[in-house]
Amino acid sequence: MKILDWYILKRYLLTFLMMLLLFIPIGITVDLAEKVGKILENKAPFGEVASYYLDFTVYFANLLFPLFLFLSVIWFTSKLANNTEIVAFLSSGVSFSRFLRPYIIGGTIVAIFSLFLGMYLAPIASQGFNEFKYKYLKKHKQIQQTNDVYTQINDNDYIYVSRFVPNNKLGTNFTYEHFEGNELKYKIFADNIRYIEEDSIYRLTTFVKRSFDNGVETIEKARSKDMDLPFELEDLTPVEYVAETKPYGELLDFIEAEKRRGSSNIGRYEVVKLKKWSIPVSIFILTIIAVAVSSVKRRGGMGVNLALGIAIAMIYVFFDKVFGVMAEQSNFPAIIAVWFPNVIFGILAIYLLQNAKR
Repeated sequence: MKILDWYILKRYLLTFLMMLLLFIPIGITVDLAEKVGKILENKAPFGEVASYYLDFTVYFANLLFPLFLFLSVIWFTSKLANNTEIVAFLSSGVSFSRFLRPYIIGGTIVAIFSLFLGMYLAPIASQGFNEFKYKYLKKHKQIQQTNDVYTQINDNDYIYVSRFVPNNKLGTNFTYEHFEGNELKYKIFADNIRYIEEDSIYRLTTFVKRSFDNGVETIEKARSKDMDLPFELEDLTPVEYVAETKPYGELLDFIEAEKRRGSSNIGRYEVVKLKKWSIPVSIFILTIIAVAVSSVKRRGGMGVNLALGIAIAMIYVFFDKVFGVMAEQSNFPAIIAVWFPNVIFGILAIYLLQNAKR
């Protein structure tokens, strides 16, 4: 690498690091000021609070990596433009594509770290972050699907409950169906199902079992019946943030299992999976946009470039959030929801880059 490459790469990485060190403490301070009342009210131990803010740092740094990088690139590239350093580089015979190379190298370094962070470190942080939040900050907020739960347990067995109360481990209007091939072999009904933790069994009240054998139906009834059923409570009501807490390999297995069970939350899980790849790609796209926008010396100076950059960043966040929510709460394809902002801003990056070269 030449002196130019080292100079820009060093500025790229150091400015990005300084941006993180500047904004993360600000984020922690704002969050703490907002939540200190609930933390004190619920008597959260200091050790758990400290661990929460460590997880908070990793969790939000992973989500906002591209935006921090975008603003840092605009900042230091605008300084280069205002000092006429970019004009000097290009006047010496360096092409704009060659000038862009150290930015791409820096983006590659950050993208690799972001990929590792999203796949392995962020899930650990998400686990601690969400557990603290729902334990001390949102004690009464429902975090599980508890109404109209329909789940395929394995290739042959299906269960349904109209309502499940996790605190009491109690479900109402329970149905269990067992198939062999396409033939229904037996079906169990119960007004209530309760998990008996000390015995690791399920207690069914107003139990009815209808069995079918060669066209002959038999019915078994009982006021109460204890059964060892092949599913866990987590199968009935997975927490809404469960996908965020799993490393990438476990996440893939989890999504496949949920697809077999007919889970209604597949869109939410797919968004989490796809974002692990889309965030590193967005780093390159936003880097190119930032260089193209800020490499021109403007009459208003750095302020104009920063204002333009912040506007672009807000639009990107808007698209990302809107389409993410659409995929999580409807049948909108997750792959389109996650990659659409990158496609749109990728086209914008190409257009701005062509103008910057001219």
